[in-house]
Amino acid sequence: MTMRTRPLGNTGPQVSALGLGCMGMSALYGEADRTESVATIHAALEAGVTLLDTGDFYAMGHNEMLIGEALRAAPAARREQALVSVKFGALRGPDGSWLGYDGRPAAVKSFAAYSLQRLGVDHIDVYRIARLDPDVPIEETVGAIAELVEKGYVRHIGLSEVGAGTIRRAAATAPVSDLQIEYSLISRGIEDEVLPTVRELGIGITAYGVLSRGLISGHFTADRQLGAGDFRAMSPRFQGDNLRHNLDLVEALRKIAEQKGVSVAQIAIAWVLSRGEDIVPLVGARRRDRLTEALGALDVTLEPTDLAAIEEAVPAGAAAGDRYPAAQMAHLES
Repeated sequence: MTMRTRPLGNTGPQVSALGLGCMGMSALYGEADRTESVATIHAALEAGVTLLDTGDFYAMGHNEMLIGEALRAAPAARREQALVSVKFGALRGPDGSWLGYDGRPAAVKSFAAYSLQRLGVDHIDVYRIARLDPDVPIEETVGAIAELVEKGYVRHIGLSEVGAGTIRRAAATAPVSDLQIEYSLISRGIEDEVLPTVRELGIGITAYGVLSRGLISGHFTADRQLGAGDFRAMSPRFQGDNLRHNLDLVEALRKIAEQKGVSVAQIAIAWVLSRGEDIVPLVGARRRDRLTEALGALDVTLEPTDLAAIEEAVPAGAAAGDRYPAAQMAHLES
């Protein structure tokens, strides 16, 4: 496996061709082992992964502190190669409830101060609001991040889960390096408007959910029991007939993967990699064995015949169920 690099848009840094999404090490997908999580971050850095993604609201700061712990324990050379992407703005209650989003300039700067402390760093490499605050113009939120860039606390401005119109307004306010948004074989909504817009503007994509929260990893089974705190227990794609339909898609994909001698997860990640040099998939590995499997996707070459077979097996729009529950879908821009 050779770790390649890709540009994070026209104004961002070169990053590893795969990034590590660290959310699952703290929240939303059941219990995670802290020691194994730190070891997985170290293994990712050792393999040449440079981009670590988190959010200040992932278990209310736990994930940032976890990354900070891992970076402090890493060899200096590996620590220095790490680029940290942080999402902010999601408000949480003490009981873990979701209370909305705050994109006010004063809040942006306050969130950043706490993130810097928890991460133990003097700057954040990419900073972005997790969802658009409907009560604050995106120009004000991005303008506040731009002020943090000017003062050296942030290196690059990012966006997350916004539509083409908001992307254009943000980019007209300050240079935007990257849009983080869900993109996978069964989540292809960005292809019509968002992807052409960011490419026109020279903005990169960090694609999360490339394995659809494990649904298309090849490891998820219909009889798997999910804990009450597991996001997938509420996700429409993991319910009843939707789940059975979606796992049938996985089995169709498995046949193609087996013909190439690779795993389902590897072919799903390789498909995202094949969509363009301006797209960096985030893999949500919580264990070293899953990380090793994901990194193997870098050695998978998809020929035109492979891509055609994948398209036939899992065409756009084939998934059953929305990617979020209705209440959360309301916060997403199309």
